[in-house]
Amino acid sequence: MIYHITTKNEWQKAVEQGFFEASSLHTEGFIHTSKEEQVKGVLERYYQNQSDLIKLHIDENKLTAPLKYELAPSVNEEFPHIYGKLNLDAVVNTEAL
Repeated sequence: MIYHITTKNEWQKAVEQGFFEASSLHTEGFIHTSKEEQVKGVLERYYQNQSDLIKLHIDENKLTAPLKYELAPSVNEEFPHIYGKLNLDAVVNTEAL
């Protein structure tokens, strides 16, 4: 299982269009995701003082886009990156944060 943090509005937009695209897909070429033990650090680094967040629980075995684990030099950890749109049937749960 991998995880992605987004807003409720962005998730609602994804449900309406039938797939999820984070802005990073257009700017960096992939959607950032995390392993469970990385989520806390991601929230602390990038989502301080933000509300209306949800955590997408993604079954990587159901992804239709390629998944690659790549090093993030800033924290010296490998993170999973989705190279394409996130198909909604790979999202097995959503959790309000």
